Amino acid sequence: MIKLYGINNCNTVKKARDWLTEHHIAFEFHDFKKSGLDASVAENWLSQRDQSELINRKGLTWRALTDEQKQSIKDDTSALTLMIDKTSVVKRPVLEQDGSILQIGFDTPTYANLFNKEIQS
Repeated sequence: MIKLYGINNCNTVKKARDWLTEHHIAFEFHDFKKSGLDASVAENWLSQRDQSELINRKGLTWRALTDEQKQSIKDDTSALTLMIDKTSVVKRPVLEQDGSILQIGFDTPTYANLFNKEIQS
């Protein structure tokens, strides 16, 4: 099962959802804002990718943190706490299949390659 994690009103998430729908790829959407982020899911992601790939340090949520909060994110344990407490800090979308991360973020060529689809011009 393919799952797409993100926030409903995020433009990048919308692009990913639209692309998957247009290419008839079945997926389940998990909205962080409505459903939160389960610790076991975040722990699984952190076992696959470095926390620096999963935490969006350019977004508004990160920028709103105090310097002390930012400096406290040094390892997977502190990253996990932040990701669960402030789900908007997670880079999005996160695309996974059967618990394995396929892609963080969205761009057409990567998705086309993942699903063996031609890029439409």
